[in-house]
Amino acid sequence: MTECQNRNSKSSEISLQISKEIRVDFSGGNLSSDGGVMLLAQLDANLGLTERLASCIVEWRQEEKIQHAIIEMIRQRVFQIACGYEDCNDAGTLRKDAAFKAAAGQCPESGKDLSSQPTLSRLENKATARDMVRMSHEILEQFVRDNRGKTVTRIVIEPDATEDELHGQQEFAFYNSHYGCYCYLPLLVFATVNDEKRQRLVAAVLRPSSVHTTKKTLSTFRRLICRLEEAFPQAQIEFRADGGFASPELYSLLEKHGVRYAIAMSKNDTLMKKALPFLLASSFERWMTRQKSRVYGEFLYAAKTWKKVARRIVVKAEFLRDGDENARFVVTNFPKMTPFEVYRYYTRRGDSENRIDEFKNQLKADRNSCETFLANQFRLLLHTAAFVLMQALQDALDGTELARAEVATIRVKLLKIAALVKETVRNVWVRLSTAFPLQDLFWNLLGKIQTAPA
Repeated sequence: MTECQNRNSKSSEISLQISKEIRVDFSGGNLSSDGGVMLLAQLDANLGLTERLASCIVEWRQEEKIQHAIIEMIRQRVFQIACGYEDCNDAGTLRKDAAFKAAAGQCPESGKDLSSQPTLSRLENKATARDMVRMSHEILEQFVRDNRGKTVTRIVIEPDATEDELHGQQEFAFYNSHYGCYCYLPLLVFATVNDEKRQRLVAAVLRPSSVHTTKKTLSTFRRLICRLEEAFPQAQIEFRADGGFASPELYSLLEKHGVRYAIAMSKNDTLMKKALPFLLASSFERWMTRQKSRVYGEFLYAAKTWKKVARRIVVKAEFLRDGDENARFVVTNFPKMTPFEVYRYYTRRGDSENRIDEFKNQLKADRNSCETFLANQFRLLLHTAAFVLMQALQDALDGTELARAEVATIRVKLLKIAALVKETVRNVWVRLSTAFPLQDLFWNLLGKIQTAPA
């Protein structure tokens, strides 16, 4: 104890050209650089997201040996991921952080430290496939809850795949020649309600890179569509995706459920032959104007694998300024849209790449450093939960100066706030920096979150 007191009482003088001496010591108290995590904690308390996710995991430990509840560990990991600490090893230094302790449900000074990295790693490796299926259902249920009070007339589902490069001996790590690396190919599915612009992440499924994009997706799409039909029976469900998802099984599934779709198709000799009149018209227009030309058209087409079912194909026949031909095809069952409208509708799916950038690059959701495949799927779901919370925070910021801010900007502006955390007999005080420039925004945001219906 004496040694500790002596160490804390040390100070050092720094020589700078100001009117007073500057002295440095370590007597500042319980400080945190992430005081804004309390916003996430309040938001999560309203949504009940981490509580429901924790309830999906079956407890495997002996009751008398439990030191950290599953919900505490889930909150610890999800909040730390949202604040930019995506690596499980970060728990080693953050388990004593007063702000994270309070956010996870522990008293910052009298409460025990949060879980260590080995404890969290055991959680990652003990969660079962059945636990993760239940967690995936809860992610979708959060989307349903968020829109339950709205008049939902239209839901657009947009899936996409991305590569997560691997740097170890992970299970099912295969080399993918298209991406030129060992990787996983997670499936990410986004959904948009009515004419809202913000896409919501409703599913994240880890897949080995040895499978084609269409593999192991039908069950996910079937689950999503059936639940959305049940929750929003008056809504028209729509589906748009790139050519990686084109398959007759998917078309049949969507048609069975009355889902309108626009899905890109890879070109082949038969499609190019049927598109020839439109290509000739586009070529003539380019020859006349010496500018890039586009002609849109449509025709019926039935591949051999479609069991003689002819479907509507929209073609964009384009000639670039240098004379290069650029033909693109979209299979669709939209009955009233013109070819141009169908193709324009399809191209709007590109915004999902911005959401993937937030999820993958800004929240580091590609951190698949566990050895087993299931453990990495569990990590992906934790990152998904963090992203759902951050999207809810973006919703609360509508109408403010940060209304269009991405995850990384929100983290820097609102979560990375210096704070002194002090525990008294009756209260836990989180004293944020007096110099914080967005105080009015912070108070308005906190009040909005606190008064929002659960």
